[in-house]
Amino acid sequence: MLSEKPWRAEAVMRFIAAQFILYFLGAAALVTLHGFGVGGFKHEEDFGNVLLATASFQGATWILIPIFLRRHGMDWREAFGFHKPDLFRALFWAVVLAIVILPVALELQRASVFTLEKFGWPPEDEAAVTLVTGAKSLWLKIYLGVFAVVLAPVAEEFIFRGVLFPFVKQLGFPKLAWLGVSLLFAAIHFDAAIFVPLFTFALALTWLYEKTDNLLAPIAAHSLFNAANLLILLHDLKHE
Repeated sequence: MLSEKPWRAEAVMRFIAAQFILYFLGAAALVTLHGFGVGGFKHEEDFGNVLLATASFQGATWILIPIFLRRHGMDWREAFGFHKPDLFRALFWAVVLAIVILPVALELQRASVFTLEKFGWPPEDEAAVTLVTGAKSLWLKIYLGVFAVVLAPVAEEFIFRGVLFPFVKQLGFPKLAWLGVSLLFAAIHFDAAIFVPLFTFALALTWLYEKTDNLLAPIAAHSLFNAANLLILLHDLKHE
């Protein structure tokens, strides 16, 4: 059962507002740098574009996390569950969830693509997939791998499972916490073909957090899920 979190409404609102501000500042900077033809920002797969796009959301979260925790008198070990005695049990459940949810998500994605095509709306490749397939620089490939397996899971799980889910639930809206936060998680990826798989994945991660009361569990499951998808993508590219 998930323990009560000390998140104050004022701190949560500031945290979310800062996320929006930094994201839109990053987007504005990208448009400006691209418009002026600055080196590293001319094409979507250029390293400058990728770095700024990821830094303005997930990267910004890494900066905002210690500020948010400091406002609540909490350190990383406490917030992320390093200090909990059942840490290895939580990580075991994370591995189990990742193994179970990956084939489910892949089948849901195939069904989503099939349905969209039937309705005359053929989906484009996800932006992350396009970046990986179009990456020519070794350093860009390494960065995208680190981003997918480390940076994004920590940032996204802290936002959605670590902060928003318990905050909304403790306000007295458990159904909204489960469904609304999971829908938001799926929606921010801006891809119709993976909306249903990501919504299902988010619900599974929420269940895992509820079961283990340890944020490291959904982070680990998210990281394993991304790593597996990345390996599948690289395998498919190699055999094209």
